[in-house]
Amino acid sequence: MSNKMRSWINKFVAGGVTAAIAIGISFANSGSAKALPAFAVQTRQPCQACHVGGFGPQLTAFGREFKLHGYTLRTNPFNIPLSVMTVASYVKTQKDQENPPANHYGRNDNGTVDQVSFFVAGGVGEHFGGFIQNTYDGVHRSWTWDNLDLRAVTTTTFANHDVLLGASLNNNPSVQEAWNTMAAWGFPYTSSSLSPAGGVAPLLTGAFAQKSLGLTGYTWIDQALYVEAGAYNSPGAKGLARLGQDLTSPGNIHGLAPYGRIAYQHPVGSGTLEVGAFLFKADINPGLDVSTGKTDRYTDSGVDLSYQRTLGNGDPITFNARYLHEKQKLNATYALGNSANPSNSLDDLRADVAYYWKNKVGATLQAFSTTGSADTGLNASPNGKPDTSGAVVQVDYTPWGGSASPLGPRFNLRLGLQYTAYSKFNGVSTGASDNNTLRVFTWFAY
Repeated sequence: MSNKMRSWINKFVAGGVTAAIAIGISFANSGSAKALPAFAVQTRQPCQACHVGGFGPQLTAFGREFKLHGYTLRTNPFNIPLSVMTVASYVKTQKDQENPPANHYGRNDNGTVDQVSFFVAGGVGEHFGGFIQNTYDGVHRSWTWDNLDLRAVTTTTFANHDVLLGASLNNNPSVQEAWNTMAAWGFPYTSSSLSPAGGVAPLLTGAFAQKSLGLTGYTWIDQALYVEAGAYNSPGAKGLARLGQDLTSPGNIHGLAPYGRIAYQHPVGSGTLEVGAFLFKADINPGLDVSTGKTDRYTDSGVDLSYQRTLGNGDPITFNARYLHEKQKLNATYALGNSANPSNSLDDLRADVAYYWKNKVGATLQAFSTTGSADTGLNASPNGKPDTSGAVVQVDYTPWGGSASPLGPRFNLRLGLQYTAYSKFNGVSTGASDNNTLRVFTWFAY
C-alpha cells in the first residue's frame, strides 16, 4: 500500500468516525437504506439507472459501480445531501397471533408507520463518500441510529489491470455489499416487525446490524474480481443504548471479529453472473455476561450467486441465492445453563427470482429455509428445533422510477403487496400456516 493511500485511509477513518458520531447523536436526540434521492440528484440519473425496478435496494451493474467507487460520481455541481424515507404497512395473519406483536397493537389486522428514516448521503470530491441513516421506529416508537457506510477510494493500474482500492467504515457486516445476496440488502427489501418470523437465524443475517463498528478494505480488479477483508468490534453498550440499540442481544464481540468476502463477476449473454463466498467469525460474551470467563464462538461461512440480465424489450430479470452455514461453540452459554448442547449448527438457504415490466410493475418469488440442531435450552420451540421454511411472493408498482414524479426528481414511491407462506415455523409443521401473512405496504422516498 502506498504512503499516499495509507494517508487517505487514516484521514478517512479519523474524520469518518467523528462525523458518524456527531451526526448520529444529533439525529438520535431529535431497517435499511434503500433508494436515496440525494444520490439520484447528485448523479442526475433516474432511480432505475442504479436500481432494478426503479426503486432500491437491488442494484444494477451501474449501481454497483457507483457504490464500489464510494458514491463519488457527480454530474450535478451541488445538491443538498439529505433524503427522507417512510414505510407504512397493513399486516394480517391467517390466524390471530397468540399475543399482540408490540404495544399499542392488536393480535391481528394492524396498520402502522413502520419507519421514518433520515439520511445524510453523498460524495465529497473524487475519493470520499457514503451515507449515514437514522430511523424512527414507528412500531416501538423510538429513535435509533441505523446503517452507516463511509468510504475512501482511489483507482490505479497494476500489470495492465484496472484496480479500484477502497475502504469502508460501517456498522453492519455486509451493508457494504454490492450484490443483493447478503442479508443487509437481500429480499424482502422491506418488512414489518408486526409480521411473525422464525425465532432463530445465523449471526450474519443481522444480529450485529447497528450493534458493531468495522473497517474493511477491498479491491475491485477489472470490474470482475472483488476481494474484501476487515474486522468488527462492539462499541460500548452505554453508548449504543444512547443511540437506541440494545447490545445485550446477542451480546458484545470479544476482541475483533474478522470478515472476508470474495466474488467474481462475468458477462453471460446479455447479463452478468456473480459467484462468491464469505466468512465471518466472532467470539461473543452472551448477554454481556463475562462471569464464566468463557465466550461463545460463531463461524459463519457460505457461498452466493447472482444473475441479472435485460431482456430484448428492456425488462430486467434477476436471480439471487445464498447458502450460509453457522458453527456454534457455546462455551459461555452452556456454562451458564442456557443451552442443552455445548455446540450447535445452523444452515440458512434462500433464493429469489424477480421480473420487472417496463421497470414499473414487478413480481418476486423467494423460497427460504433455516434448519439446525435441536436444543431445548436455547430454542423456544416445542421440540427445540429452529427450523423455519416457506416462500414469499411480492408484486409491486413503482410509477416514477424512470422519470421525475409530479413532485419533482427527489420524490419516488413504491406500492406493494407481499404474502409469506410457512411450511414450517419454529421447528414444527402443524399450525405453521397460522403464521401466513399478508402485508400491503407503501414506501416513499424524497
